[in-house]
Amino acid sequence: MYAKRVYRTAVAGMILLLFVSAPVSADIYRYVDKNGVWHFTNIYTDTRYRLYLATTHKTSSEYIKEYKGIIRQASKRFRLDPSLIKAVIKAESDFDHEAVSRVGAQGLMQLMPQTADAMDVGDPFDPEENIFGGARYLSQLLKRFKNNKLLALAAYNAGPEAVETHKGVPPYPETRAFIKKVMSYYKSFKANAK
Repeated sequence: MYAKRVYRTAVAGMILLLFVSAPVSADIYRYVDKNGVWHFTNIYTDTRYRLYLATTHKTSSEYIKEYKGIIRQASKRFRLDPSLIKAVIKAESDFDHEAVSRVGAQGLMQLMPQTADAMDVGDPFDPEENIFGGARYLSQLLKRFKNNKLLALAAYNAGPEAVETHKGVPPYPETRAFIKKVMSYYKSFKANAK
């Protein structure tokens, strides 16, 4: 009887969450302990947990539609090709505005805290602030490297000092992979631009 009540309460709670709260932003896992108590988490840290509710992820085109106005405004303000902004976002965070890298880069355009501060970004997880800050930074790098996209992207990834020290794209595999990925997305977004 107790287990049925816990089950009904848990199911009712999950249904309520689906209809009342914002969309789920992570998979939900659960397990039932030996006393019949259900445990839920959004972080899979224990093999007792099983997937209970899977997140539905948006496609890149759905995110682009969602951020289209912000990207357009940032591209006009900083004189950047909107396809380049989209390509950096896709490569950096795959359009996840809550993304945090292993080194602490944050948000859609993966701004490091010191870069976010320098670009006047108060909340790096706010899509508008992050896109404007990332676009401003990318614009500065393009000016610094005389509109050379490859050098600007290398500087975006590895830092402008690394580009200047190496007198070109640094020999870092991560930086070279980043440039290749961004340029591939850039060509794709450019070809499908409307």
